[in-house]
Amino acid sequence: MAQYDLPLEQLRQYLPERKEEPDFDDFWRETISESLGRFEPPVFEEVDSGLKLLKTYDVTFSGYMGQKIKAWFIVPKDLKDELPCVVEFVGYGGGRGFPHDWLLYVCANFVHLVMDTRSQGSSWLKGDTPDYEPSHGPQYPGFMTRGILDPRTYYYRRVFTDAVMAVQSVAFLPGVDAKRIAVAGTSQGGGIALATAALAQGVKGLICDVPFLCHFERAVKLVDSMPYAEISSYCKVHPEQTETVFKTLSYFDGVNFAVRAKCPALFSVALMDDICPPSTIFAAYNYYAGPKRIEVYPFAGHEGGGSYHTRLKIQFLQEIFSLREV
Repeated sequence: MAQYDLPLEQLRQYLPERKEEPDFDDFWRETISESLGRFEPPVFEEVDSGLKLLKTYDVTFSGYMGQKIKAWFIVPKDLKDELPCVVEFVGYGGGRGFPHDWLLYVCANFVHLVMDTRSQGSSWLKGDTPDYEPSHGPQYPGFMTRGILDPRTYYYRRVFTDAVMAVQSVAFLPGVDAKRIAVAGTSQGGGIALATAALAQGVKGLICDVPFLCHFERAVKLVDSMPYAEISSYCKVHPEQTETVFKTLSYFDGVNFAVRAKCPALFSVALMDDICPPSTIFAAYNYYAGPKRIEVYPFAGHEGGGSYHTRLKIQFLQEIFSLREV
């Protein structure tokens, strides 16, 4: 895949018009408040994962409207002091998988919560959490158009709220320094993390790798790859609903969350990414309200910076949590 989007110098200046409904903040305030009203401390049980140097816990926490969401919580075996926590969200189609899929952050001496994504987890990593909610009308196969004719029924209302409640829940888990919590994710996980950084209280850092769920209107016109093509395919069959579709999506657009998120952030973008177009990522990054930096990978696709970038993520977390001098 060749570079196909705007030149890098234009990407760095790209600030498209934001389309935001006047009740955006009220919508999310009421959504989160309703779920906080049904919050219960998480239930966690140590499990034998075969990882003898770590402790792994099977966690069930209260997500959207108190619905039960699964997660893995992984800590060093000989944990004595409270440690910073990374709350991580998974890419599209994946679930929480197995504990051995998530060794990076605990090996860097952080405690680590990995949230299962409701109803996903059958495309690659397995999942264990149902959606609980009815489908709310016709949809294109996948998750992008589930309940899309109303923001109150849209699938990602529940997912983003689950993510906020995951941050709320980690303070009740053993070994967590509740004053040092970061959110992280790649692709869909990056989009969820960006929304969570804007919506959750007490988030101290954001790792947002090649994020999905940003600048929807440009994305669906620029690429015909999945998952964005789920939206364009739906609108092809239902052209009379196109305006309603994009009105709903405006409540879930990473660009609109970016202007509200203020914690330090590390973004990444790949200029040959035909899943999440570079301009959609730069739109969110350029609007981001907090301290930020972005790593650009000119010859990478949706895999982003790979192992090279992993090193930078660890350094970023060490810096924001003041674990070493910078």
